[in-house]
Amino acid sequence: MPLPPSAAQPWLRSPRYDGWLILAPPFLALAVVALLPATYRHSAEFPLLAWVAVVLLIDVAHVYGTLFQTYFDPARRRQRRTLLVLVPLACYAGGVALHAVGGLVFWRALAYLAVFHFVRQQYGFLRLYARHEAPAPGGWLPAALIYAATLYPLLHWHLSPPRNFSWFVEGDFVQRDWPLGRHLATAAYAALLLAYAAREAWLFYRFRTFNLPRNLLLAGTAASWYAGIVLFNGDLAFTLLNVVAHGVPYLALVWSRRPAGATGRGWWAGRGGLPLFLGAIVLFAFVEEGLWDGLVWREHGTVFGWFGHLPAVAAPGLLKWLVPLLALPQSTHYVLDGFIWRREKAGSQSAALTS
Repeated sequence: MPLPPSAAQPWLRSPRYDGWLILAPPFLALAVVALLPATYRHSAEFPLLAWVAVVLLIDVAHVYGTLFQTYFDPARRRQRRTLLVLVPLACYAGGVALHAVGGLVFWRALAYLAVFHFVRQQYGFLRLYARHEAPAPGGWLPAALIYAATLYPLLHWHLSPPRNFSWFVEGDFVQRDWPLGRHLATAAYAALLLAYAAREAWLFYRFRTFNLPRNLLLAGTAASWYAGIVLFNGDLAFTLLNVVAHGVPYLALVWSRRPAGATGRGWWAGRGGLPLFLGAIVLFAFVEEGLWDGLVWREHGTVFGWFGHLPAVAAPGLLKWLVPLLALPQSTHYVLDGFIWRREKAGSQSAALTS
């Protein structure tokens, strides 16, 4: 039987909010990439201003959104005290152990942890947008497709020769050039797309139902991951499509769950809260990247001028302690996000996200 009218379009907050901040970012990123000169779609060139806008202000900044669901919220801090202490300690200890084996070992482990986080975020959004759907034949197809839309491009990447982009550092993914494997993966992915489209057409014909946000999420995920990794071979194109489609919806989700009113646990939720929220995450991102640039990379001195006075660290014995420490906000973000959203399952998730 058809879904009830109230569940026909299961927005998390509103059509406008979800549309612009959660569902539109991958399509907007695609439009920007389409307007780029061809060299930025198929080379490793990455202009400084683009790096500031995409990497600093979105990619690095969005990591600190986790603070507002954990350490900056007194109630949640009390509820999850043990978790919030143990996770960063475990991440740092694990990072030091990995870096002691080798720098590439550390970056490879962090890259695969990040990939897991990115993929699971898309699945999490899918679950939210499918939360009111009645059981129907082929109910496994949306979940299968959201995983395929992310894992197929990643598999294609692993089975390709070296690309003009990497997740963190060159060589962080294991790669083997296997054309037949790429063709087989492409055929399987195309078959899954056709099966999903057929199911959606049947559901509309049979019940006159069409879950708009779920389908927009799947379309945006499939288009941005395919274009960024398979269709194009440029560092800027990949980063735009990867970061914008992930970071902006994540921050929108965090903001949608802010405490109501300017209470003791919601200093950032009252009047003027949005500038405080955005200003805080940008400040944290600037300081983090400044420390990376001054102590390790030395790549963006024009942006982080003062940090250039810091001593560059090159000794392996020091880097094994320093690099995991500088990467701790990211690794903690990846791990904590596997816990902090879990309690939103069942009936409580929709109430929390639509309040």
